This record gives sequence, C-alpha cells and structure tokens, in this order.
Amino acid sequence: MTRGRYPADGPAPKQSLNTGRVLIFTLVLCLAGLVVFKYTSKKWKNYTMIPKELQLNYIPSDYTPNIDDEEALRILSNPQRNRKEFNDLVYKINMSILMHVGNRMGLDDENKSKIKPEYEKHHEYLKNLYYHDFVSLKDTTSNLYQSWYDNESGNAVEILREIASKYTCFLVTQIMTTLVQTKAGSIYARGSDVDTPCGIAMTEALSPLLKRMEERAAIEDFSRSRGLLQEKVEKAIAELATMEVRDKKGINKQMQTKIWGFNVSSSDVEITAISILKVGFKLDDYFNINLNPKTNIVSITLPEPTILSHEVYPKIEKLDIGWMREVKSVNLNSGINALREEFRREALESDIMDRSRTQAIELMNTMFGPLLKSMNRNYQVRVKFRASTRELEMPEATTDETGEVKKVSTLDEE
Repeated sequence: MTRGRYPADGPAPKQSLNTGRVLIFTLVLCLAGLVVFKYTSKKWKNYTMIPKELQLNYIPSDYTPNIDDEEALRILSNPQRNRKEFNDLVYKINMSILMHVGNRMGLDDENKSKIKPEYEKHHEYLKNLYYHDFVSLKDTTSNLYQSWYDNESGNAVEILREIASKYTCFLVTQIMTTLVQTKAGSIYARGSDVDTPCGIAMTEALSPLLKRMEERAAIEDFSRSRGLLQEKVEKAIAELATMEVRDKKGINKQMQTKIWGFNVSSSDVEITAISILKVGFKLDDYFNINLNPKTNIVSITLPEPTILSHEVYPKIEKLDIGWMREVKSVNLNSGINALREEFRREALESDIMDRSRTQAIELMNTMFGPLLKSMNRNYQVRVKFRASTRELEMPEATTDETGEVKKVSTLDEE
C-alpha cells in the first residue's frame, strides 16, 4: 500500500528558511542604521534653525552678593526707622541678582553695563512696593515677643522671601528681554545648566542669599533670646489705652514617627490660650496741643494708635506622648507663638484701630471740655493723628442758655 502525500508536506521547510533570512537581514540593517546615526549625530548636534545671533551660550558663574547679613537684619528689624537703608538694601539685592543672571547667560560687557540703568528705571516704584508690603506683613510692635520665641530676625527674613519671590521673576524677565534678542518672545540658549532667567534668579541667587540670611538670623535670635531681660528694666511711659480685646483660641498638633512609611508612634499636643490685647496711644512718642485764639480752634495731635500691650496666657489641655516620639520645648513654644501671632493678626485686621481713634476723640472732648468752657464757649476742638492724612474735626460745640459746653459728635454719623 503506497503512502499518500499531503500538500502540507511540500515546500514548508524552504519557506521557513526564507523568512528567517529576511528577519536577519532586517536586524542587520537596523543595527547598521543605529551605528550610522551614532557617528553622524555629533556632526549635526549643534545644528539649529535658530539664527546664531539669537542664541545665548550659558556659562558657569558663582553668585557673590556684596551684602552684609548682619547689617541687613538690623535694617529689616525696623524698616520705618531705617527707610533709606531699606531702599538701599532692595537696590543691592536686585542688582546682585540681575548681575548674576547676566553672567550666567554669557552677556557681553556692553550688555552687562546696561543692566544698572535699566534697573534704575524700575527701582523707584519697586522700593515702595517692597517697603509697603514689608511693613504691612511685619508687625513691628511684636519685636519683643518675637525675640522671646527666637523668631524676630527669622520672621523678617521669611517676609522678605515672600515679597522678593513676588517681584523677582517679573523684574528679571522684564530687564533681560530688553537686553537680548528674542524670537516670538522666547530666549534660545545652550551651554551649562540652561534655565530661564527667572529660574536662575530664584534658584541660584535669591534662595542661597536668603538661606544665608536665615542662618545668620537663627544665630542672632538665639543670642537675643538668651540675653533678653537679663536685668530688670524700669522706664517711665506715657500711654493712653482706649481699647481692650479679649479672646480665646486653641491649637492641636499631632507629631508622628514613621518607619518605612508606617506610623509607629504619635504624640498629641493641645494648647489653649486667652489673650488680653490693649490698643492706644504712646503719648511719650508724640503729643501736642495748639491753641489758636484767632480761629477759636484748639488742635490736639496724637500719634497713630498701636498695640500697647499683649498678654497671652497659655494652658496645655492635652499632652499625649507616644513611646517613640519625644515632645521637645520647641514644639510647645512654636504652638504658643502661633497662637500669639494669630491673636495679633486678627486684631490688626479688625476695626480696632478706628475704634481706638474714635474713643480717643471722645476722651479729648471729656478732658478738655471744662477747660474750653472756662476760656471761651466758641472754641472748637480739632483732633489730628500724626503720620496720617486722616483728620477728624469736632463740629462746632452747641451751648444752652447757661453756656455749658455739650458733648457733640466727633465722627461723621453713618
């Protein structure tokens, strides 16, 4: 019996051999293409459609600001008293950042010489923005408390970081785009650590500068806290307290210890505190009375209202310490200081200062009423507050038949 032949037993081995050859040839061709690309890519690496005059060559450069950290912290501690020095500090910081960015971008001497006059076009308004933002964020009346909690200079540096971060990118971008050619608003560069002008300014200049100031501030805060009130201090004061605010707040802080991402121990601290804050006028700073008999006006000038005293009485409500988590004094102090800062922040953002002014005018009327009655019943009282354009006048006093000076409204009635 002869064995039958099936179609599948035919040219199959030959077809498989041809397919294998095609795969091998394709693989060799791909490897050859990779080798050619590797050796030719170096030749075309620097090729670009961007014209050469628009390309910047970034170079390494060290940031060396000519700023005395100790002097800078002294200026930041009281910018109102050191306004001129504060403006100079803003100038030095911004100029040092701009010069570093110019060095990193490889600008030639001609362009770098233009940085100073370009910045001076912006300095007049920038110094005012820095100053007003800094004063609004820093409560200078709490320097004593900040010193006690090792945080006076550190708080000033933190505020400077917040303000500088807001304006630095705008300033650097605005000036650098006027000095270098751009294409569709973009800067094209190559070289060492290429980054945007804003990125260079923030990471290579501003951050190292503020970090160095923070390290110096930590040393000064520690020394000042340890040396605070080593001797009893007594001094004469003249204050007029017109408003008192009492409040209560609490804070809860949980600290965890984790191993490999798992929480193995935790400590809970709960602190409450009551606050007694008094607002009024420091009469030893300024107090003036001027009598003008021709116009029948008695002008009384007071300083601006401020926080005269702030007492905070903390109490630890809960202290649950985990077996692997130690609660240090800095944890408690930071919580108490956070409560103190929140009490003051709420007071400053409220209308307590306006109410203090109103109360002061009422007091002036009460105190000087008998004197005005004995001198001339037509006298008017005008109360001013120094360092403020605000001026509150008492309307002309009304009298009855006996000539008695009556209490009048001292603010425009709403």
